[in-house]
Amino acid sequence: MESDEELYRRTRAGDIAAFDALYERYEEPLFGFLMGQLQSRADAEEAVGEAFMKALQSREPTLAAGGFRAWLYRIARNYASNMVRSRKRGERALASLDQPTPPAAPDADLEDHQRSVALENAVGRLPPALSELYRLRTRGLSYEEMATVLEIPLGTLKSRMHQMVTQLREELRTWTAR
Repeated sequence: MESDEELYRRTRAGDIAAFDALYERYEEPLFGFLMGQLQSRADAEEAVGEAFMKALQSREPTLAAGGFRAWLYRIARNYASNMVRSRKRGERALASLDQPTPPAAPDADLEDHQRSVALENAVGRLPPALSELYRLRTRGLSYEEMATVLEIPLGTLKSRMHQMVTQLREELRTWTAR
């Protein structure tokens, strides 16, 4: 299998098949990561497309082996952060509107649904820096890649991961005690 970095070099040279291979490789995991940040399918789809466009339009970076994935996630993260800031401005104007209640889960899946909701709620109550770690980790990024995406030292990342796990354990204590 061809490396991401080689596919990127071929894409920059105009190879559409190489672009298709990169897009196919990263569309789904990047979309999942962005859904966690943006909470909107349309916004996440837009951010995936924009991340790839920005990667193609940027000055060609020097990428070490394994560096393309972290670089692409960093581009997507920055774009999503800008979208969130913009959305917050709009939400202030719409704050007085009622939000619809989501439909209840089927009875057969109720406990799984409740556990999943409890986890998502617990992640939502984490400070933004920690919830972002959770979403990056669940997308399969290594600690080194996460540190690159977040532009923080590896030691800081490990410390934050410990904080995140500790807080989630505490939040989900009722589910883990069963």
